[in-house]
Amino acid sequence: MPRAKGGFKTHRRHKRILKAASGYFLGRGKLWRTAVIQVRRAWAASFVGRKERKRNFRALWIQRINAGARQVGTTYSRLIHALKVNNVELDRKVLSEIAISEPEVFEKIVSSTKV
Repeated sequence: MPRAKGGFKTHRRHKRILKAASGYFLGRGKLWRTAVIQVRRAWAASFVGRKERKRNFRALWIQRINAGARQVGTTYSRLIHALKVNNVELDRKVLSEIAISEPEVFEKIVSSTKV
């Protein structure tokens, strides 16, 4: 029985990996074995990065809300607690945007939720 060489599917798989590895340094973008290793590592890192981005944005929003709350005379934790007690359903993204772009409105929100 003759040896089965790489056919259409193998070429397609190789092409996909090498296209993803284009621009990598030296053989990592041109040689199949090293390209596979690098592309898989890159895909793993990008998966982690997508999760980290969500964490980083939430941390940024919290810092912005805290800065705005301290200018009004309260703290972040007290503000969030007061918002929950008064059933104000504004998420952190919206609150941080209001705190930066419209400080007067943010001050009204804080003063209306005093516990």
